[in-house]
Amino acid sequence: MNNTKFTGRCLSVINDLSIDEQMYLYRKTKELKDATINGKNTDQFVVNDKNIGAYLVFLESSTRTKESFVNAIKFHNVKTNIFDAVHSSFNKKESYADTFKMLTTYSKYSIFIVRSKLEGVTRWLECSLSQLSTRLNLPMPSIINAGDGKHEHPTQEILDEYTFLEKNNFDNSNIHIALVGDLYHGRTIHSKTDGLKVFKNVTVDLIAPSKIAMPKYYKDKMKQNGFKVAEYDSIEEYLKQKNIANIWYFTRLQLERMGEDDLKNANVFAKSISYRDDFSDKIPKGTKFYHPLPRNNEYPTIPFSIDNTILNGYDEQAMNGYYTRTVLISMFGGMLGDDFKGKHPKITEHSSDFIEEIKTMNKVKPEYKIGTKPVIDGIVIDHIGKGGTIETIWEQIHNIRKILNLNIVSSHGVYQSHKDGKYKGVLSLPDLMQFEELQMKKLSAIAPESTLNIIKNSVVQKKFKIHMPPRIYDFQDISCKNPNCISHPDHHENTLKEFHKTIDNKFICKYCDKVHTFKEIWDI
Repeated sequence: MNNTKFTGRCLSVINDLSIDEQMYLYRKTKELKDATINGKNTDQFVVNDKNIGAYLVFLESSTRTKESFVNAIKFHNVKTNIFDAVHSSFNKKESYADTFKMLTTYSKYSIFIVRSKLEGVTRWLECSLSQLSTRLNLPMPSIINAGDGKHEHPTQEILDEYTFLEKNNFDNSNIHIALVGDLYHGRTIHSKTDGLKVFKNVTVDLIAPSKIAMPKYYKDKMKQNGFKVAEYDSIEEYLKQKNIANIWYFTRLQLERMGEDDLKNANVFAKSISYRDDFSDKIPKGTKFYHPLPRNNEYPTIPFSIDNTILNGYDEQAMNGYYTRTVLISMFGGMLGDDFKGKHPKITEHSSDFIEEIKTMNKVKPEYKIGTKPVIDGIVIDHIGKGGTIETIWEQIHNIRKILNLNIVSSHGVYQSHKDGKYKGVLSLPDLMQFEELQMKKLSAIAPESTLNIIKNSVVQKKFKIHMPPRIYDFQDISCKNPNCISHPDHHENTLKEFHKTIDNKFICKYCDKVHTFKEIWDI
């Protein structure tokens, strides 16, 4: 097996490939497609190595994604194993991590293509299999997300972006696209939040009723990425204005992911997001319609009457799935990548400057007391939950004591600041003269914006301002509240819980990208 810049890589979300890497994949796809159509030699793409095991693990039913991957793997002539949802041993509640660890040892190098109802499975496998590979000195397998719940579908995004580039004659300077359909549950839509970044200027029109509109997290992320974003409740409303996109991307109603109340409104939703023939005189010349296919035959958002018209871009889009997935396996299988010269994805570095040592006044602090006695030597945690309600501050004090295991002689209380009148919590810990760095990091996760004072001879010797950390992880008392996330306690996968802070001080799950408030991540 050839070791290249892409072997051992994982594709859980589209951002796992940099923009340069995506463009490299699209250029190679064009080469493969042109060579195939013109009957030219394609051996330079073929992996052709029986030491490589390709595993298609489809724990959710699929037609187009599964079959395009099956045919892509046949092109490469590698050892192939196919699991499906009906006969899979995963239905016996076997551990995902254990099963994939076992499969990893069956080949010198493995490529896993995984589709699941649970979200974040491939990210979890990336963590657990990297530990296995290090421990047993095995090559890290490649893991490809073929769709996970309503989270993301990066390989669909790859074929979509390739198709959009193809329509633009591979000019990636700008794109104007209308996203139409079930934008709330549609994972192919969510992947476009980052996938569309291959274009330098992006205008996105979101068309869906409010009940199935794009989640706020993804809309905010689009805006952060510099996209111009507009929203409309229906196609009819959209066509009343003049700035109409020439690329329309439809998705079906994701009925299997809807609650009972939404299912009752399926007919109303369908009317808002389904194209009608009488709309045709209102759309720009050269417009193309795309759809991940297959359509729902009861609620076809693109009517079947469009199939034999020039609006149909979805048939060639579906064909592109074979070419893009074939090239992706060429890259991850070691046949392509030696000539790649662009940038790789940035590695996120989590800073530790959220613990800030600040200047002390070296004055006696008689207000820090245990009972009625001032703290002479010890630690005082001040400004706990400042500005919150008395109830929430008491809850935060309780959490600090519980999580940091502060079962020692101490006192605590909720007081009103003499400076601004706001409520704050104070926890006094006499005779405790130091906090380890790990304890301070935990304190930052439990009580951000508090201060930690180290007192000796009644004088504050050191003072630290504890800010909100960039991530919160590896606590027993945190969990993702998305019941469909692989890390949710109900799935018993023993995942390392981890949340990353967003720019608006929310926290997203490492695995499924569900957004939580700071309070929501705690189980206590």
